[in-house]
Amino acid sequence: MNQQIQVIEKDGKPEWAVIPYDLYRQLSEEAEMLQDIRDFDAAKAALERGEEELVPGEVAFSILNGENPIKIWREYRGLTQKQLAKAAGISVPYLSQIENQKRTGAAEALNEIAKVLRISLDDIIPQSDS
Repeated sequence: MNQQIQVIEKDGKPEWAVIPYDLYRQLSEEAEMLQDIRDFDAAKAALERGEEELVPGEVAFSILNGENPIKIWREYRGLTQKQLAKAAGISVPYLSQIENQKRTGAAEALNEIAKVLRISLDDIIPQSDS
């Protein structure tokens, strides 16, 4: 491999290495594969430490399809409206109105709901398209 590499020096020190394009592509692909392995290892370690969780596709697809994320997360966590409302310190009718999109919910209420569901506030606040 060394005979394929041209080293250009500046002031007696290696400054550049010129390599054949095929070798460049191979090294680039191997570097990308190594980064993928490192990313996988980091994600696996975060899962093992409990910092991340695997979420079933049904949950993600339901939210992406426009269903209310609070309702989807509540059902995924196995909570009733009554249980979530009590834990979040709000009334069941208020939670129902939020889930049915009749009310947006106050920031404090949404924050408490997110805490109970063990998700971020960003996971339940609708994103604007602007």
